[in-house]
Amino acid sequence: MAPPILSLALPSETGRVLSIQSHTVQGYVGNKSAVFPLQLLGYDVDPINSVQFSNHTGYPSFKGQVLNGQQLWDLIEGLEANDLLYYTHLLTGYIGSVSFLNTVLDVVSKLRSINPKLTYVCDPVLGDEGKLYVPQELVTVYRERVVPIASMLTPNQFEAELLTGLRIQSEEDGREACNSIHAAGPSKVVITSINVDGNLLLIGSHLKEKGNPPKQFKIAIPKIPAYFTGTGDLMTALLLGWSNKHPDNLEKAAELAVSSLQALLQRTLDDYKSAGHDPKSSSLEIRLIQSQDDIRSPQITFKAEIYS
Repeated sequence: MAPPILSLALPSETGRVLSIQSHTVQGYVGNKSAVFPLQLLGYDVDPINSVQFSNHTGYPSFKGQVLNGQQLWDLIEGLEANDLLYYTHLLTGYIGSVSFLNTVLDVVSKLRSINPKLTYVCDPVLGDEGKLYVPQELVTVYRERVVPIASMLTPNQFEAELLTGLRIQSEEDGREACNSIHAAGPSKVVITSINVDGNLLLIGSHLKEKGNPPKQFKIAIPKIPAYFTGTGDLMTALLLGWSNKHPDNLEKAAELAVSSLQALLQRTLDDYKSAGHDPKSSSLEIRLIQSQDDIRSPQITFKAEIYS
């Protein structure tokens, strides 16, 4: 008789996460940026790598393989055949094709048929600062089919605009975009960065009961004069991790996530400077392993301000 799967027989207080994201051999983006932090926070995490590349695509060159929708489904069927498909959370990040995204939608349905309480945390990676990273047709699939089934959505400003059709130029616009996303499905929304009059804000919104207004908040975020890779993937993982530990307190989860991330970014910046590198001259690989204490036990240095 096969031994029990302990993560199923003796589940952690936190949960069991299926994370479908990209993978790089070197560096920290996608699953490489998300899996380790969630494990540090006490989660069992099973990664499916949507791509396996030598390094992220910001380098002069990269090589590797791309998983297609059928190959993703093969993995899901393999797990199901051995009764291994029970998850408390699904996490998705960058997805490059409509066919793969359609299979992810099938995965959500399959997981929810096994655990109807599955929490689906979706980072709708579409682009940034007015530039689309993915084919235009993906925006439609996200808006019409993915957003309605997500539990929590973590877009940036540009992605929130694409998904709602609203222009975000003020805090009020950001809050309205959150309301629009709530109306489409997700009860938790975190717009991870909004540029308002040269200031960076995170705006979060938790719709606890339909028919009542959501609880909304903002966190002011400092501008760091550098560009980092993998931060969005890390931020969404931290939001999943902390919001599950504080299910009725999204602002507390966001404070913990932002405080962790900012400590890590500052360490990354300091380390590049120590190595004699000008941080403004290229994108920077985050110092994930060196920042594990800031991930496991962050000091809350960034406080949420609740909108009345």
